Amino acid sequence: MLLPIIVFLVVYFFIATELIDKTIAALIGAGLMIGLHLVGYEEALHAIDLNVLFLLIGMMVVVNTLTDTGVFEWLAIKLARVAKGNGLLIAIFFMVLTAFLSAFLDNVTTVILMAPVTILLCQLLEMPASPILIMEAVFSNVGGTATLVGDPPNILIGSQTHLSFNDFLINLGPPILVCMVLLLGVMALIFRKSIKTTEQTRKRIEQSRPDKAILQPVVLKKSLVVFGIILAGFFGGRALEIEPGIIAIAGAMLMVLVCRKDIHHSLVHVEWNTILFFSGLFMMIAALEQHHVFEKMGEFILHICGGNLMATALTILWFSAIASAIVDNIPLVMAMIPLVKGIVPIFAEQMGISGQEALIKVQIAEPLLWALALGACLGGNGTLVGASANVVISQIANRNNCPISFGAFTKYGFPFMLLSLVVASAFIYLRYFMN
Repeated sequence: MLLPIIVFLVVYFFIATELIDKTIAALIGAGLMIGLHLVGYEEALHAIDLNVLFLLIGMMVVVNTLTDTGVFEWLAIKLARVAKGNGLLIAIFFMVLTAFLSAFLDNVTTVILMAPVTILLCQLLEMPASPILIMEAVFSNVGGTATLVGDPPNILIGSQTHLSFNDFLINLGPPILVCMVLLLGVMALIFRKSIKTTEQTRKRIEQSRPDKAILQPVVLKKSLVVFGIILAGFFGGRALEIEPGIIAIAGAMLMVLVCRKDIHHSLVHVEWNTILFFSGLFMMIAALEQHHVFEKMGEFILHICGGNLMATALTILWFSAIASAIVDNIPLVMAMIPLVKGIVPIFAEQMGISGQEALIKVQIAEPLLWALALGACLGGNGTLVGASANVVISQIANRNNCPISFGAFTKYGFPFMLLSLVVASAFIYLRYFMN
């Protein structure tokens, strides 16, 4: 077990310090895991989540097609005019919109759609784009925590515990709303001076003509029809048991076909370094999973909590958050769900309520599962590699000359993660253990 942990930590050091490009570091790490026989080649390939990769590739092609039409420039100018060039007001509006979209789409799709508009708007208003993009990644992770479909850990928890969409919304919606209000207040306080706009910039916004930004009106109409079909697929895909990755990549190819785009041109603009980074990361995590690293961590939690339900719930919350800031939260949650389901009967017997399924679900299972969901989703804000949305938005930012480093993201993301975890801890305590 020790060797795969050492390899992962060494690779993580190079990713965090950016001494080596993170894609190169991740692929070398994956090669070492396989070369040292810490994970089998077939097992490593099987661990690559094609649903995530197809979703990334598909939405990048979609956004590139929409970008060529000029619709993002049009939207950026429109928003700037509505806000009368007020940088802080625009930033707050973008954060709320990002969180809302992430609750019903997935985080990656949301940031791929929002990032181009944000970058163009910041250029238009002469504001720094990097901090606002970091905040968008943060709010996409926060918003995605509120619903069953908003973040992959929630989908996993829902599918393996039979919790419904309404269960997630009713139980996680309130603490997420509180988190959003607090985070918006802190963001406004931090950025109140750095995102101010000049009088000259505001006048230029007032004189601008958004309609001039649309370069390909016919292509835009066709692409928006296909984009509507893709969104409908995302909303209805769960009922039809179709993964969002398949919907995204099939929809992207349909858009290329309908809009008569060159496929080679479309694929050239895919962030292939992001795709390869995730591939390497998935393979490294497979080695940790194969050596039962996550299971041992879970057993350690139970041991140190000494049979106390509240301590166990809060420890699961903070442990899953810190772990999710370091590794991908999907395998972590996959390992933690069986652990949580296994300890529920132990607590039920200890509390003398064995056999009363409804009572066990509400009093024991739910606080542990909501703690896991909140920790795994909110913990993604801790570092640049904590969530897929963070990595994707950093790659988009780097390509547009507003780089986001590991340190810069952590500077904002980690304190915001801690603040949201304090809110989550208070919710778990007040909801289940106050009386």
